[in-house]
Amino acid sequence: MNTFSDIVQTMPPYLFSRFQKKKEELLKLGVDVIDLGIGAPDLPPPSFVIEALKEALDAPEHYTYSPYGGCREYREAVARFYEREYGVKLDPETEVLALIGSKEGIVHLLQAVLNPGELALVPDPGYPVYRTAVHFARGQSRSLPLDAQHGYIPRFDALPSSVYDQAKIMFLNYPSNPTAAAVDLDVLAEAVSLARRHRMFIAHDAAYSFVTFAGFQAPSILQVDGAKEVAVEFGSLSKSYNMAGCRIGYVVGNRDMIRALSVIKSNTDTCQFIPIQKAAVAALTNGRTFIRENSRIYEQRMNMMAERLRELGIDVQRPKATFFLWIPVYDGYSSERFAAKLLEEAGVIVTPGTAFGSAGEGYVRVSLSAPMERLEQAVERWKQVDWEESAP
Repeated sequence: MNTFSDIVQTMPPYLFSRFQKKKEELLKLGVDVIDLGIGAPDLPPPSFVIEALKEALDAPEHYTYSPYGGCREYREAVARFYEREYGVKLDPETEVLALIGSKEGIVHLLQAVLNPGELALVPDPGYPVYRTAVHFARGQSRSLPLDAQHGYIPRFDALPSSVYDQAKIMFLNYPSNPTAAAVDLDVLAEAVSLARRHRMFIAHDAAYSFVTFAGFQAPSILQVDGAKEVAVEFGSLSKSYNMAGCRIGYVVGNRDMIRALSVIKSNTDTCQFIPIQKAAVAALTNGRTFIRENSRIYEQRMNMMAERLRELGIDVQRPKATFFLWIPVYDGYSSERFAAKLLEEAGVIVTPGTAFGSAGEGYVRVSLSAPMERLEQAVERWKQVDWEESAP
């Protein structure tokens, strides 16, 4: 009998799928499930983006293949966006590449960068796709340790110099999914300096850079002098403009990495549907006010949830960015048992910290991508659970 590839057979279990299955079982029983596990916006995109999409759909010439690297208009819009927001100049021909969502780009980048057996450094806790991308490329991954004591900011000296000598690429993600940690430019500058010394690439995932609170502005790694020599940055319109289903993003920075990634992509996809790219141009060009209002809504939700959870005895740190709260579980519970009990007894889904790596044990991620009234209901149900019952 034929078997599947060892990549498929050795894939680690996807923790999210188990909770999704349980959610479906409860829904069939008529349980009203409040899903605070998924990191997908519940808010609509800007009306002017929808109008731009509608207009583009009416043009018959937009139903052909897109240029492999993305439409020139879209790549130029990304370049203008970076100059306006960060003061960073980009060549739209060689330093900008359109993606079918940043997740796709991350996976394909590792196909372009890693040879079998080569080492990639991934944050722990961190977005699971980084480790999955290394696995698909038949590389080796090693954790870049992050912990609450240091605010989930990397301590680059925690790993010996020999590890950086061996590493081909290092992933960073700020503002962070799942921890909601944010960094200033000096941390990214330290990373660039490290990468230049050790001839190592950096992939900075900046998907949440425009969901920020209290006046915080998340930096771009490309603002660091010399960053283009070693780094690319991934951006997404999913979170900033609530366009998650459109699957549109970009990667910018080091032209050699982008050229290598474009080789992989041109042989595996033909980029995103042109009307989606037209809508993204409208978002990047006219979306500044929308971003501020979007962030204001998430900040209101965050403030309410943080206050209410503190009333339940949970030590909640208010983040500067993202729409996540990263919270410690009660004594006597593992992350998975805590999340399972909350789902089974309250019908509320949160994501166990172990879904993001072993360093996530003892925490759960709570998504704020639900209306205020649903968040309030979730807290009320949370309060009714008998947490004194010891975990098995």
